[in-house]
Amino acid sequence: MACKSCSTGSCGSKSVTGEVAGCQSNGGCGSGGCNKMNVFDWLSDLDVPQFQRFHVVEIKFKGGRKEYFRNSNKLELHTGDAVMIESSTGIHLGIVSLQGELVRLQLLKKSIKDDDNLKSIIRIATDKDLEKHEQMIARDMPTMYRGRQIIGDLKLNMKLSDVEFQSDGTKAVFYYSSDDRVDFRELIKLLATEFKVRVEMKQISLRQEAGRLGGIGVCGRELCCSTWLTDFKNVTTSAARYQNLSLNPVKLSGQCGRLKCCLNYELETYMDALKGIPTIEGRLKTKKGDAILQKTDIFKRMMWFGIVGEEAIWIPVSCDRVAEIIELNKQGIIPESFSDLNPDAPVVEKPSVSELNSDLERMDKKYGGKKPANKPGNNRGGRDRFENRGPRENRGPRPEGRDNPRGPRPDNRGPKPATSGNEGDANRGPRPEGRDNPRGPRPDNRGPKPATPGSEGDANRGPRPQQERKPRPEQGPKPEGVAPGVDGENATPKPFKKKFKKKFKPRPPREGGSSEAPAAQ
Repeated sequence: MACKSCSTGSCGSKSVTGEVAGCQSNGGCGSGGCNKMNVFDWLSDLDVPQFQRFHVVEIKFKGGRKEYFRNSNKLELHTGDAVMIESSTGIHLGIVSLQGELVRLQLLKKSIKDDDNLKSIIRIATDKDLEKHEQMIARDMPTMYRGRQIIGDLKLNMKLSDVEFQSDGTKAVFYYSSDDRVDFRELIKLLATEFKVRVEMKQISLRQEAGRLGGIGVCGRELCCSTWLTDFKNVTTSAARYQNLSLNPVKLSGQCGRLKCCLNYELETYMDALKGIPTIEGRLKTKKGDAILQKTDIFKRMMWFGIVGEEAIWIPVSCDRVAEIIELNKQGIIPESFSDLNPDAPVVEKPSVSELNSDLERMDKKYGGKKPANKPGNNRGGRDRFENRGPRENRGPRPEGRDNPRGPRPDNRGPKPATSGNEGDANRGPRPEGRDNPRGPRPDNRGPKPATPGSEGDANRGPRPQQERKPRPEQGPKPEGVAPGVDGENATPKPFKKKFKKKFKPRPPREGGSSEAPAAQ
């Protein structure tokens, strides 16, 4: 991952001509990683005279390791420059990461004294130095794999995590991690014979190993130990308890296998917030039952309790109310509930449903009254009137003195015409003889009445008796305009009628027809 400061030059990685001298977002500043333990020099724009500059420079090596060297020769250095430094075993190549007044602050932070024990910077690295340094870096991985094979043959309880060759090729540092003390005297002899270099074994912790290798955390960002965290503090499980975190080792452990360093970041804030939270040593006693603490929200100052036997139902109680209940329990007073802390208060009985609705019932009796009768043309309430009505046979006869606004019914009125779904057809009597039939009397030899859909009265009728049909007498040719009678005899001929407009006179009747003029329509 390329760093933003090297691509913009804001970190101070500029050459004398003003060009960007860093990695130029190519992925590495010569130290194996562009974003490992980078420092933003926010004082780089200050133009400080040469004689007033602080002459101790911070140099970064492979894996984010940093050391401090004195610029005795007063070289013109910029962030990202490769320099050759003096070490205890020879000359090594490093990258300038910080200089100026910020280095003075770093020395105070890390308790490093500015004395003669600091090594010096020899010169700026040349192209030949950079080429040889790249060759030494290429030897790191094969040497680490071969060293792991040798450790496996010796059956040593250690893990080899990284190898760093010195730029001149005279020394190699082997970084390993182990939980127990390891006797690697035989290992050093084999490694020195195999690679023809001086071997230095350096034990590192698992957190330091993760910082050297780097990686992405569960938060989606680069590991803190490989980017900015330099001192590793002890992390205990009590930090997770104070923050009400689940004690799941899979979620609380980082890539190093230890508890995450970020558990200590907000611990002080939680410790300050816990000062106002009451301490629950046992169960809270109420008349509804003993309450067990289930959860505590530190910043909302709320505590959830569950009654014994009903632990699934959590009751939220404020911290101030919990403190009051604890004081009452110490005095031997058991409150009624979490909301009512006065045990001597009279018990208020809750009104029943009938008592709550008594006002509504009185209002119905006062203003409701009886429902008005269903007037003609008023269809409201008609359905209830007919549904609550009893059968007609059980009702008494209509009183004679009852006024009928429509007048008396005629005795010779015919039956009610049949409609779809009318069940009263089966109970009707015969049609009265005196009723006028405009179509004339029905012939006796007519067939059965066709069934109509929805007529349920036809199903209740019995089978119609079959009548013997009389033979029709022979008749002559039927004259035009003569309609047959009921008994098969010729009836009075009827003239043919034709629709005409009023402005024309009607035509005379045809031959064989009636001599009478047709009635005006």
